[in-house]
Order: sequence, then C-alpha cells, then structure tokens
Amino acid sequence: MSEEPLTPPLAATHVGPAAALWIVVAQNERINRDWEALIKAAASNAAKCYDYLRSTPMLRRPGRIFPLRGKKYAGAWEYELTAGERVFYVPDPQARKVTVYYAGPHPDPAPFPP
Repeated sequence: MSEEPLTPPLAATHVGPAAALWIVVAQNERINRDWEALIKAAASNAAKCYDYLRSTPMLRRPGRIFPLRGKKYAGAWEYELTAGERVFYVPDPQARKVTVYYAGPHPDPAPFPP
C-alpha cells in the first residue's frame, strides 16, 4: 500500500499561492475511499477540512482541530469534521505534506499514526 493524493471535494477553494499550499495525501487507497465517503456525507465540511489541510494544518482550533497527546500519537492531529466524523493526519512541515491516516466515524480510542 502506498500513498496517493487525497481526492479534493468539488467545493474546495484551493485559496492562496500554490507555493504556500501543502500537499495532502491519503496513507493508502482505503483511506481515500473513506475520505470520498465523507465528501458524500458532509460535502461542505469536507471542503473546509481539505482547504484547512492545504493551507494551515498545524493551526489549533480548540475543540475542533488539535494535536493528539501521548507518545504513541507523536506528530498526529485530529480534525472534527462533524459531531460523529473525524480525520486524523500527520503534518510534515519540512516537506509541507499532510498524510491522512484515518477518515471516518469517531473511533475510540483514536487510531495510532503510521
């Protein structure tokens, strides 16, 4: 299984100069399929999430977007897409790349990053 570009929602704006945007990839094909299901279920929220991941993936928004705590979650972040849907990702500031490793129903506990 290898990374693949995350499918952008139709409503995503892709604002900002291309040089300032981050690359967003799914950890594998299954994650991209799960992401596409989120686009169908919550298109507007998925578009906002995609735009956020492309522009400011390491900006905290308390209660909605935050880094996970604990050694096993080092570097991982959570984005609350809806009340019951989550996106978990790992941003790489040096490569300006975001790897989404989970997209779907809110799991308990949170999945560990790759």
